[in-house]
Amino acid sequence: MTQIMVAMSGGVDSSLAAALLHEQGHQVVGVTMHLWDDDDDRLAESLCCAAEMAESARRVCAQLAIPYYVFNYQREFRRHVIDYFVQAYTQGLTPNPCLECNREIKFRALLERARALGFAYVATGHYARVVRPDAATAPYELRRAVDQDKDQSYMVYMLGQQDLARLLFPIGELTKAQVRAAAAARGLASADRPESQDICFVPGGDYRNLLREEAVESLRPGPIVDLTGREVGRHNGLPLYTIGQRRGLGLGGGATRYVVDIDVARNALIVGPPEAMLRDRFMVDRTSFVTGAAPTEPFTCAVQVRAHATTAPAEVTPLGNGRLAVHLQAPLKAITPGQAAVFYADDRVLGGGRIIRP
Repeated sequence: MTQIMVAMSGGVDSSLAAALLHEQGHQVVGVTMHLWDDDDDRLAESLCCAAEMAESARRVCAQLAIPYYVFNYQREFRRHVIDYFVQAYTQGLTPNPCLECNREIKFRALLERARALGFAYVATGHYARVVRPDAATAPYELRRAVDQDKDQSYMVYMLGQQDLARLLFPIGELTKAQVRAAAAARGLASADRPESQDICFVPGGDYRNLLREEAVESLRPGPIVDLTGREVGRHNGLPLYTIGQRRGLGLGGGATRYVVDIDVARNALIVGPPEAMLRDRFMVDRTSFVTGAAPTEPFTCAVQVRAHATTAPAEVTPLGNGRLAVHLQAPLKAITPGQAAVFYADDRVLGGGRIIRP
């Protein structure tokens, strides 16, 4: 009987993951990570971090007759996720906080806690798959989920061999419809629970309110300029804008213009027509690869530049010091510094990193 710690959000995915492992005869313990102060009014309508979510997880564990605990990670979440999120925006980047939460909290911190407590594995409700090697010397593989519409392999690209050796994704072989049906068949309390769509610490999805509270000094008004350098308007602070944005620029009538770049050095917002957002080259830093071995020679792959984007063929050239140059076969729109670029060979994750400016 294997001891497994299951990270539970109160939603249907992690609930079924716990149920499936329990039915297989493992010694399962459910845990929820407490990330925010319950007294913070900004979380009043947040599905992800609300106390009600923990109560949902508790109910499911009671149904399964398995132990349940809440771990406090407020300090780590503040440092690794919220502070990172705010700082990235002040640097002209558009961060993905869920990636940092996965990297630093849901996997690194939780795996360390599980190891210290004697658990053999940590399981989550992510839609991804771990393929265990046939030979002792073969590497673990991280692959896309069976359900392509729900696949979350992009969000866990940073996992390495030591992580994958101790991680389980029990629902990676199932579709979302199958997960819902299986949870309903078992009478799980979370079977019909809606999914959270917001950033968990930004209820309502408007991150600008958080920046106005946390980094008001960074919101310095400045010029909006077109591709010729002509000033066409004024912005209210660069962190309030992101590449690809077209609403809220206050530019009046005429041709529709989009944010095509953010010039932090000049405190200028660059706008242009839709075709100006197209890029066929970009750079990546802070890279990691699933096998643990960074490539030293150029390679071809499929690259995904946003969480729900389709992949595009590319050639990737190592530059040293964890940096890569990516050359796309065809341009993509709104490639955004701060987001992740994840590399695939068919459905297998090779690795990825953070998109940066050339």
